[in-house]
Amino acid sequence: MTDSTLANRGLVLLGCGKMGSAMLEGWLQGGLPAASVYVIDPHPSDWLQSTGVHINTDLPANPAIVLVAVKPQMMGAALPTLQAMGNGETLFVSVAAGTPIAHFEEVLGAQTPIIRAMPNTPAAVARGITAIIGNAQTTAAHLDMAEGLLQAVGEVVRLSTEAQIDAVTGVSGSGPAYVFHLIETLAQAGEAQGLPPAMAMQLAKATVAGAGALAIQAEETPSQLRVNVTSPNGTTQAGLEVLMDEASGLPPLIARTVTAAADRSRELARGD
Repeated sequence: MTDSTLANRGLVLLGCGKMGSAMLEGWLQGGLPAASVYVIDPHPSDWLQSTGVHINTDLPANPAIVLVAVKPQMMGAALPTLQAMGNGETLFVSVAAGTPIAHFEEVLGAQTPIIRAMPNTPAAVARGITAIIGNAQTTAAHLDMAEGLLQAVGEVVRLSTEAQIDAVTGVSGSGPAYVFHLIETLAQAGEAQGLPPAMAMQLAKATVAGAGALAIQAEETPSQLRVNVTSPNGTTQAGLEVLMDEASGLPPLIARTVTAAADRSRELARGD
């Protein structure tokens, strides 16, 4: 499946909220013709209406891809409307959290090629990371096509089993919220040490953003970068002795945090 196939047969976007909008913006900037995109959304934004894509119109009978970006609670009503496209050549890609591939196969048919994806919110600034896994009907070309689309909003990794989605949810799916809370608490700690609130927040944001950018761009591992910053008996070492405490520091806390999120992801997939 090539980009020309996508442009000729069309792409259907089911749901255009924050994630759908971020992806659509990336595709259009990447050269996908607006006339090839069909969006189904009950409340199209002003931005969406300005893009030139088809909105809530008749859909092509055999689109190259249907990308499902509705909220999980809307899935039950939305997905059956696309049932006629199942068991055919159309690839379905879902970025809906908590909805397993088996559910799509039940609604669309077992012969439908389906890829489940777990993106995260930094996709809104094209700095996301998305994990993907396909069912038995997906081909290498299908995975390449999905990866090409999802790279519009950041990095893409391929999983070996669908069960790994729950771990991905715990790490990168929910992870941005953990980092946002780190920024909050770092700023609060700065205030407690006498900094003005606005300055403490500016310092915390820039520190986390800068450290993240350095971790991605540097050749050294995060462990080595940490060592590089840590002078013997210096200020950083004093802080890290608290943070890295195996009983009360960050390691056990993050382990419990990721486990709780991954466990909840498994519960949602079971319908609990």
